[in-house]
Amino acid sequence: MTPLASRRRSTELGLGIIAVILVIGGYVLVGLAENADLPPDLIAILVGLVGLFFLAHLAVRRFAPRADATLLPLIVVLNGIGFIVIARLDRDLARVQSVWAAVGVAAFIGTLVLVRRVRVLERYRYTFLLVGIGFLLLPLLPGIGFSLNGARLWAKLGPITFQPGEAAKVLLVVFFAAYLVEKRELLSSGTLRVGRLRLPDPKHLGPLLLIWGFSLVVLVFETDLGSSLLFFAVFVGMLYVATQRFSYVAVGFGMFALGALLAYQLFNHVQERVANWQDPWPAVGEGNSQLVEALFGFGTGGFAGRGLGLGNPDRIPVVETDFIFAAIGEELGLLGTAAVLIGFLLLVGTGFRIAVQAQRPFSKLFATGLTTIIGMQTFVILGGVTRLIPLTGITLPFVSYGGSSLVANFVIVALLLRISDETAASAEEELEQQIRQRSSVGMGAS
Repeated sequence: MTPLASRRRSTELGLGIIAVILVIGGYVLVGLAENADLPPDLIAILVGLVGLFFLAHLAVRRFAPRADATLLPLIVVLNGIGFIVIARLDRDLARVQSVWAAVGVAAFIGTLVLVRRVRVLERYRYTFLLVGIGFLLLPLLPGIGFSLNGARLWAKLGPITFQPGEAAKVLLVVFFAAYLVEKRELLSSGTLRVGRLRLPDPKHLGPLLLIWGFSLVVLVFETDLGSSLLFFAVFVGMLYVATQRFSYVAVGFGMFALGALLAYQLFNHVQERVANWQDPWPAVGEGNSQLVEALFGFGTGGFAGRGLGLGNPDRIPVVETDFIFAAIGEELGLLGTAAVLIGFLLLVGTGFRIAVQAQRPFSKLFATGLTTIIGMQTFVILGGVTRLIPLTGITLPFVSYGGSSLVANFVIVALLLRISDETAASAEEELEQQIRQRSSVGMGAS
C-alpha cells in the first residue's frame, strides 16, 4: 500500500470509530429516556454497527485504497442518526432498517468488487438507458406497480416490494454522463440564436426533450413531484457542467416550470400539494396534518431540542420516512438539524471535489451526476418539510426509513469512492513517471 493510501485509510478508520461512538452514545440515550436502563440489545447493536463499518472499511482498503477518506465516516454518521431516530419511534422498524443497512453495505462492497474501472460502464450506455427507463416505468405496469401514500412509486415482484426509481436514477446517470461526453462539443457550439441565447441544432436537443417528457410522465402518472424534479435537475446540472453554458439551465428549468404549470391546471393531486404548501392549516381538519405537526415540532425543539426520547415526534404521520428531519428538529433542536445539514454539505462537497479532481471526462460527469442526486434529493425533501417548496414524497438520503433508497445511496457512495481511487492512482502514476524522467535526464547529464 502506498503512503497516500495508508494515510487515507488510517484517517478513515479514525473518523469511522468516532462516528460509531457517536451513534452508540445516541442509542444509549434513547434507551435511558425510555426505561432508565441500558437497552437490552445494546451489545447486538454495537457488534452489528462496528461489524458493518469494519466490513465496509476493509472493502475500501482492499479494492479502493487511495479513495477519499471522509465519505464512509459521513454516511456512518448520517445513517446512524437515522437509525437512532427510527429506533426511538418504532423498535420493529429499526430492526428492519438495520437489515437494510446490512444489505446496503453488501451492495457497497459488491459495487467496489465488480466495478474495477468506471470507464467500462461508458461502453454500455444504451443498455443502462433502456434498463433505467424500464425501472422508471415499472410502477405503471398493472399487476406490478401500486400506489402508496398517494404516489405510484412502488413495484412488487413476488415477495419483494421496492421503489424501482431508486435504481433508475443511478442507471440513467451512467447514460447521461456517457452521452454528454460524446456530444458535449456539439452541445457547446450554438448554431441558432434566440434573443441573446445561442442554442445548438434542434436534433441535438432530443435528449433534453426526452428527459423532460419522462419527468412529466413521472409527475403526472406516478403523482410524484419530487422524483420528477430530481431526474430533470440532475440531467440539466450535468448538461451545464459538460457545456459550461447557463442557457441550458435557464431553458431546462423553464421547460420544467411550464410542464409543472400544465400539470397544475390539469390534475387535482398537483393542486392539492400546492394548496397545502401555501396554506397548510385548513388541511388539519381533513386529516392531513403532517406539515403542520412538523412545523410545531421544529418550534417545540427550539435551539437545543427536548432531548432524545423526550419529544412527541410520533404525532407526525409517517414521520420515519418523509418527516424524519422534523423529528430530529424536535428532539435535537436547531443544533441537531444544523449538524445534519453540515453532514450533507460535507458529503455533497466531497462528491463535487471528487468530480473536479477527476481527469477523465466521463468520470467527471459521472461523479457530478451521482453527487447531484444526493444534493437535490436532500434539498427537495428538506425544502418540503420546512415549507420552502411543495412537499414531495422522497426520502432523506441515509437518514429516512426505507430499503430501496438506502441501498441505492450506498451504491452511489461506492461509485464515488471508485472514481476517487482511480483519480489518485492516475496522479501517482504521473508523479512516478515524472520522477523517472528527471532521474534519466540527470543520469544522462552526468
